[in-house]
This record gives sequence, C-alpha cells and structure tokens, in this order.
Amino acid sequence: MGDRGGGCCPPMDLFRSEAMQLVQLIIPMESAHLTVSYLGDLGLIQFKDLNSDKSPFQRTYAAQIKRCGEMARKLRFFKEQMLKAGFSPSAKSLGETNIGFDDLEVKLGELEAELVEMNANGDKLQRGYNELLEYKLVLQKAGEFFTSAQRSATAQQREMESQQMGDQTLETPLLREQETTTDLSKQVKLGFITGLVPREKSMAFERILFRATRGNVFLKQVPAEEPITDPVSGEKMEKNVFVVFYSGERAKNKILKICEAFGANRYPFAEDLGKQALMITEVSGRISELKTTIDAGLLQRDNLLRTIGDQFEQWNLKVKTEKSIYHTLNMLSLDVTKKCLVAEGWSPVFATKQIQEALQRAAFDSNSQVGAIFQVLHTRESPPTYFRTNKFTSAFQEIVDAYGVAKYQEANPGVYTIVTFPFLFAVMFGDWGHGICLLLATLYFIVREKKLSSQKLGDITEMTFGGRYVIMMMSLFSIYTGLVYNEFFSVPFELFGRSAYACRDLSCRDATTVGLIKVRDTYPFGVDPAWHGSRSELPFLNSLKMKMSILLGVAQMNLGIILSYFNAIFFRNSLNVWFQFIPQMIFLNSLFGYLSFLIIVKWCTGSQADLYHILIYMFLSPTDELGENQLFPGQKITQQVLLLLALVSVPWMLLPKPFLLKRQHENRHQGQSYAPLESTDETLLSVANNDSHGHDHEEFEFSEVFVHQLIHTIEFVLGAVSNTASYLRLWALSLAHSELSVVFYEKVLLLAWGYNNIIILIVGIIVFIFATVGVLLIMETLSAFLHALRLHWVEFQNKFYEGDGYKFYPFSFALLDDEDD
Repeated sequence: MGDRGGGCCPPMDLFRSEAMQLVQLIIPMESAHLTVSYLGDLGLIQFKDLNSDKSPFQRTYAAQIKRCGEMARKLRFFKEQMLKAGFSPSAKSLGETNIGFDDLEVKLGELEAELVEMNANGDKLQRGYNELLEYKLVLQKAGEFFTSAQRSATAQQREMESQQMGDQTLETPLLREQETTTDLSKQVKLGFITGLVPREKSMAFERILFRATRGNVFLKQVPAEEPITDPVSGEKMEKNVFVVFYSGERAKNKILKICEAFGANRYPFAEDLGKQALMITEVSGRISELKTTIDAGLLQRDNLLRTIGDQFEQWNLKVKTEKSIYHTLNMLSLDVTKKCLVAEGWSPVFATKQIQEALQRAAFDSNSQVGAIFQVLHTRESPPTYFRTNKFTSAFQEIVDAYGVAKYQEANPGVYTIVTFPFLFAVMFGDWGHGICLLLATLYFIVREKKLSSQKLGDITEMTFGGRYVIMMMSLFSIYTGLVYNEFFSVPFELFGRSAYACRDLSCRDATTVGLIKVRDTYPFGVDPAWHGSRSELPFLNSLKMKMSILLGVAQMNLGIILSYFNAIFFRNSLNVWFQFIPQMIFLNSLFGYLSFLIIVKWCTGSQADLYHILIYMFLSPTDELGENQLFPGQKITQQVLLLLALVSVPWMLLPKPFLLKRQHENRHQGQSYAPLESTDETLLSVANNDSHGHDHEEFEFSEVFVHQLIHTIEFVLGAVSNTASYLRLWALSLAHSELSVVFYEKVLLLAWGYNNIIILIVGIIVFIFATVGVLLIMETLSAFLHALRLHWVEFQNKFYEGDGYKFYPFSFALLDDEDD
C-alpha cells in the first residue's frame, strides 16, 4: 500500500501481512456523512458493496452523485478555459478555506454562467472584429482594382477622342466594348460581387464560376499578404480578395450560391472612389472601437479565471471528496427501520481503536442522539492483504506485487528482496565507476523528492522516481561488486595495496603470455589488478563468476524452500512439512548443495579437480574411483549416499501425500454431519491453508490430487536443474558488461588518445561518454534489472510463494490525488 510510517527501515510486520478483521458498522442516518468522512481521513477500512444487486440509479444517494458529477464537469470546464488562456490553477488555494457543499454548487453555477456569457460576448465581438478586418482588406484591394481600371479607361477614352472615333462616353469603366453606340438603352450595365475566398480553393472557385456562367463573368483575384483570421472558424488561413463582374440576375444568383459553397465571405462595395475612402475611414474607426472593447472583455475574463484558479484545487478536492463519500454511502444498506445505515468492511486489527474513536467523534460533531455501533464479524472469507510500508520499502513491495499479491498471512518475499534484488543486479553490473554514476543520478531524485513528488512527471521519469531507493541500493551494491571485480570503467586500480604478482620477464608485459610470479602477500580485497590485461584473466574471471553464480543461486533456492517451511508451520500444514519441505531440501542439496560444497572446498584447497567430471560421473559411475578428482576423504561414500537420498526424495514427494489426504478426508466425514464452529483466528488460518479451499464440502477426487502432486514433483525436480542453470545468467551478463566496458575504453578512448590530435580526442571522449551512458548505464541497467526480476519471480518465489491474494484498498482521501476524473 502507500507510504506509511516514513524512515528507511522495513517494519517488523513486513514479513507477514497485517492481521485483518471483518467489521460491521451500524451508523445513524444523521451522522452517516460525517462518519464516512472521518473514516476517509483515517484510511484504514475497506468497505464492501452491500448493494451489488442494485444499479447505480437505484441507490440511495444517486442524486447527490449526479450533483457531484455536474460540479466536476464545471471544474473541468474552468480548467480547460484556464489552460486555453495560458495559465494553470494555483497549487495553493488563496480563497476561503472552508466552504459548504451546497454553497459551492451555487457558486460554481454562477461562475459558469458568467464565464459562458463572457465567452459568448467575446466570440461575438471577435467575429465582428475579424469581419471588419476582412472588409477593410476588401475595400483596399478592390479599390485598387477600380482605381487602376479608371485610369486605364480614362486613357483609352482620351486616345479615342484624339483619333476622333466617336462621341461615346464611358458609362462602365471596366467594360471594353467591341462595338459602341450612342443609344444608352442598348448599353450593357455590369454588376459586381466582392469578397475573400481561401487561397487553396481559389483555382477551383474560378473554374466553377467559368463553367456555371459559360464564361460570361470577369474574375479578378489578388492574394492577401498575411494570413487572415476567418470570422466563422476562427482559424488563420491564407485568402485571396476577388471581384466578380457579371451581367443579369440569373448569373448573380449562381455566383452567390458558388460563394456559399466555397466558403467565400462577401462584402458590399461602392464603385465611387469617394464613397470607398469614406467606408475605409468608417470601418477603421469601428475596428479601433471593437479592439478596445475586446481587450477590456479579455482582461475581465482573465481576472475571473485567475480568481477561479486561486481556489480551483480546493474546490476540486472538495468535489472529489464529496463524490467519494456518496459513492461509499451507496455501498451501505438501509436497515429495516430506515433510520440507520449498515456497513461492512475489512480493517487491520491494530486500527480498531482508531476506528472507534472516529465513530465517537462523528457522533459528537453531528449532534447525533445515538452513536454508531462497531462489531467484529466471524467469516470464512479470505481477508485482503495489507503490508504497512514506507517510502523505502514500498518500491521493493511493488516489485513483488507486480508478480502477484501475497495470500493473507503468506510469507512475504519483499523483506528479502530488499537485499537480494539489488545484490543480484550488482553481480551482473559490477563496476564501481558505473555504480557511482548510477548513484549520483539517483541522489538527484532523493535530494529533490519533496519537490518532485508534488509535480506531474512523465511516465519514464515517474517510474524512475518511484524506484529511487531501489536504484540507490542497486548502485551501492554495484560499487561493492565493482571493488570485488576491481573494475572502474573496465580499468583496474591498486586501491587496497600493491599487486601480489610481478612479471617473470619483459615478455609478460604485452599481455600475450601467462608470465606472472607471486612476489608478495595476496591482494587483500577483490581481484588482483595484475590479472587484468593478461590472458590468465579470462579463465580466472570465468571460473570465479560462474562458480559464484552457482553458490548464490543454490543459497537463494534454499532460502525459498525454507520459507515454504515457515508457511507450512504457520498454516499448520504438517503434510507440507514432511512431504514437501524435507524431500525438497534433500533433493536440492544432495545434488547442487553438494556441488556448492565442492566449489568451496576447491577454493580453500587450491585443488585442480574437475568438478564437472565429479558431478557427471556421480550419476553415471557412482562406484568408480575418483583418482585425482578426490577433494576429501570419504568422498566416494558421501556421493553414493547423497545420490541415494536424491533418488529416494522423488517418490517421497510424490506418493505419500495423496494417500494421506484421502485418509484425512475419509476420517473427517465418517460419521460426522456437523462440526463445532471454530474461532475467528482458526477460521482465517484454515481459509488461508493451501489444502482447505472449501474442499470440506466437495467430493474428494483422488486422481486429481495424485495428478496435481505428480505435476508438482516433476516441476520441482526439473526446476531444480533448470533454475540452477538459470542463475548462470549472473556470470554471463557480468562478463558481457565487463567486455563492453573494455571495448568502449580501448577501442574508443585509448584509440582516440593515440592519434595525438585534440579534435579526434574530443570526438573520442564524446563518443565514449554517449556510449557509456546509452549502452552501459541505461540499456545494461535495464537488462540486468529484468534478469534480476526474473530470478526473483521464477527461480526464488516459485519455491514458496503462491501470490493469489488481493490487495487491501481502504477508503482514503489521501488516494484521491492519484485518481483522474
């Protein structure tokens, strides 16, 4: 669950989940709301839904939840408007600290109505402002058409007069007549339409006009220099100013329909130049007035939004709190008198006194004449699992819970994961230079955890921040194993003293021969630096890391079997003690425990015995003499005894348990129709027992039990071999990490250094840094993390951990901040 308690040490009750109890509360109606509110502040009771057969609309407080939903919608509307205006709600409320639910509902309604009205007025004014801007642009651009045409017509008239071609007058300046006449009744009078059309539609607009009127129009277009805000859509777009000349009402109607189809905005226009200048002056004045009005409206709207923003978080939390209270009240049932609400839920045993105090305080504060009744119920239902964690242990517990939530009172692997997980990671990631880099990055999150915990982080950053203490432990253990391996970015150092070895002659300095002799005491801690850089290094490190992986794997698997013993003892399951724990321990340690013993003996004695040969021929030829592979007296007899024990342990796991279960079932039901009731603790323990999932009331199927035990036995026997081999990934990934470090150091950094060129050196350093961070500190960290995760989930936890429980989710206001509407 959430962080509780603070500090960096795991609580003593982390090994087993908290003792839980099913409680019943009988709450008077007049104090129900306040009681649930106080219990939400306490956050230590998980309510059961006693109205699961009813739809949400049939429940008692459906109307109140609907009101809360409407208020939440208004708050979302306010938040959208604030973000649109360019500022976010204030983290701390500056307004009143306490406001009633009904008063808040009225206030939110008034604010919404005021803001909607402001938005409507603002949109209307903005649309008029955009229309005037377009109108002004049309007046300017179309005026240029007519002015240019006027000059051209005047010049043409003068030319015709000079040539004495007639006495015609200019009635329509833009019409170039092929035939002139002095009869005014026979002259053609043209009309025109002006406006703007989106530039992307201008070519299609021109083609449709030409086809619809069969070419009997004259279209003139000019592009606007800058994008224009469209009055209808409010989006900026590039447009063209157009003037269409036509003849006849029929052509005019066609042009108007085409303009509507293409989204072309039309504006009135006067042909007279004087009227054009007057219209431009008038439009400019109206634009200036509208701009002043719009700015004043925006200022008023921003002031209102800032006022809302100062109290937004308080209001939002209030609405969320009220909605959660009514949701909880809807889970309670009415008693027959309809004067009380009955609640049932799970709570930790330690919280009994706190819950009772909350009930008494709620009754007093609500002036209720009758107090709430608290009582513990007896049940066979399996309780939820609740671990009290703090900010240090919570991330490790989440690693375990990601595989499966512990069954009630089941042994919790989270306690051991605090140490084993970062250590196994460090075995694969052992380099104290890389460990320091990882530690520095983690310390940033730890130092700034108060500030970062209150911020919205990205998915990757949020995950890294949540696991900051896991990564800190991983980095500390990596520094330790890096000191053991004596690797700092793959470079060895004589940190704890001088090397115990020296070159026999100069030939060993080129790292092509073994030529080392021991000249002083053994290097006090970790791998001797002289082993780095010689061909003896690889076999030595191979042997060290491979054998160390086997030792760690066998030790952790033994720990898993021991925890299965603790589970069996706690749940009073003697069959699992005698027919699971003991034969499993014998089988595992007769083979791989013995191999671990041989590894330690070989290290202590310095023997050259072949352990692979010993283990293989322990099965193939157990009676043969060991010869040079003998490590201790009586080894042959010991191996024969261990082999016999391993063979006996397999039928020991398989056969007795199904027959004993059958016998227990027969004795339990022979001559018994009724049984005495058990106590609460005994009931909970029997429910949690592996062999008591309601089988008392079911027909015993011997074949199913036998097949299940057969599968379990085969799984353990094969798993003991495969799991031990799986721990060799510790060796493989450690060598891979080391070799990658060597490649980046020698083939990038040293190679760039050898050119004696400052530019090449800088490029080499940059490439080395990016390769180290990207590959070794990110990709290798993730790879080692996932492999350590697999070793815990599969190789370790499958020995004892079922993980088929369910989490304790209390009704708590502290958890509301993590929820989205």
